[in-house]
Amino acid sequence: MNTRTAETERLRADYQAELARGTERFLLPKRTTCPWCESGALTRRMRTRDWVQGKPGVFTLDRCRDCGHVFQNPRLNQEGLDFYYRDFYDGLGAETWEKMFRGSGSARRYRASVDALTPHIAPRTWLDVGTSYGYFCATAKEMLPETEFDGLDMGETVELAAKAGRISRAYRGLLTEMADELAGRYETVSMFHYLEHTLDPRAELAAARTALRPGGHLLIEIPDPQSLSARLMGRWWVPWFQPQHLQFIPLANMREELNRNGFSVVAEERGTAHVPVDLLIGFWYMLNRVLPAEDAPWREEPPGRVARATRSAGLVAALPAFIGLYGVEMLMAPVARRSRLSNAYRLIARRNN
Repeated sequence: MNTRTAETERLRADYQAELARGTERFLLPKRTTCPWCESGALTRRMRTRDWVQGKPGVFTLDRCRDCGHVFQNPRLNQEGLDFYYRDFYDGLGAETWEKMFRGSGSARRYRASVDALTPHIAPRTWLDVGTSYGYFCATAKEMLPETEFDGLDMGETVELAAKAGRISRAYRGLLTEMADELAGRYETVSMFHYLEHTLDPRAELAAARTALRPGGHLLIEIPDPQSLSARLMGRWWVPWFQPQHLQFIPLANMREELNRNGFSVVAEERGTAHVPVDLLIGFWYMLNRVLPAEDAPWREEPPGRVARATRSAGLVAALPAFIGLYGVEMLMAPVARRSRLSNAYRLIARRNN
């Protein structure tokens, strides 16, 4: 029995005890109005599942017909967030996600983000919110050696980033609760694919303003719910990422909120913010739907020998498709970056006073 298998078995009893009580308790009451504009003109965007970990549950995304905001409804409560984040970025999922964050594809995106900011400011102090293992900061430090990079996150990964020397200082907790402590410390605050995870994006933007010095810059990258690829791929569009992504904010709404909070938007773009993963990971989601599931502690029992063999054979048979889709994804990336197929957008905003 390997280490992962042993850990899976150790955790199974606890997960099964939780799931015996049902997953409905993980959800808040369903909203009847949009959390962004309070309109009651809501329509269902989709019902979907957790295609990443395969934890039980069904999740609904609603769209506001008035402002375009898309949101999880009913939304996970704190108990639900704890359950679905467990063993994702840490625990059983730690090794996988650390490899992804430090991979060459991620490093290219990190460098593109720094290149987008530096025409506007060469910061001496930078806070990366939602920094996880701190690999963005490590890459950015190579480009901006005079900048001090700090990181903030809820999980233990931010402390591991500090121990590894990828950030100078680790803050573990919520930005909204630590903003007063951080007031006026930073010339740049970044939020890379962070706001979609938060309960109250408006409060996060206000907290970021508090942490910035006057004239400092806020750098945001976030999935674009108005992307053409979202319409084309439906529930298989990777940035829907249920149940972790709670809020999807159209660019115009974000710009308006930043202006209202005392920022001036100095740059906005969809192009280089695009993350070329939609086809490859979307295919992985679909494959996981048809193949026998791999073992995990939230499953009642380990898969049998036939199920394991079937899954292994299916993955081997799908390998040429993965290779082909990767090639198509790379060829299509320049097209996506010049069109509304881009799956994300970037805003850079300067704090006025």
